[in-house]
Amino acid sequence: MATQISVFIENKEGRIKKAIDTLANAGVNIRALSVGDTTKYGILRLIVSDNETATKSLENDGFIVKESEVVVVAVPDKPNGLNSTLSILDDADINLEYIYAFVSSQPNEAIVAMKVEDTEKAIKVFEENNAKILKKEDLEKI
Repeated sequence: MATQISVFIENKEGRIKKAIDTLANAGVNIRALSVGDTTKYGILRLIVSDNETATKSLENDGFIVKESEVVVVAVPDKPNGLNSTLSILDDADINLEYIYAFVSSQPNEAIVAMKVEDTEKAIKVFEENNAKILKKEDLEKI
């Protein structure tokens, strides 16, 4: 499990870049990111090297920031790898709210961050199915 930060951004030119500049200037390394948008605003979701510094810096720069828990799982980097992982959630009737992927430093695996309706239940069923759940320490090595 990992803590992601969500940054609420007006859907205007340069706003995502400004958030990324803020993190760079604060010395925060971005491990993963995803952007979802509507016509008026967007949500920049990030897993970073230092949540406290990132949150403080972004808030000081006028951004609204929220933290939430996501389950981070290594999946086989082959056809059906992601599908087999998602089937674990589906079979347990766990709602997947959103998902995004990022690069693994390990060969033959990819990494996905998932926001689920019931985090504890998801972790339990992943463990029961021998899925590789990444923790903060694992993410620091990427």
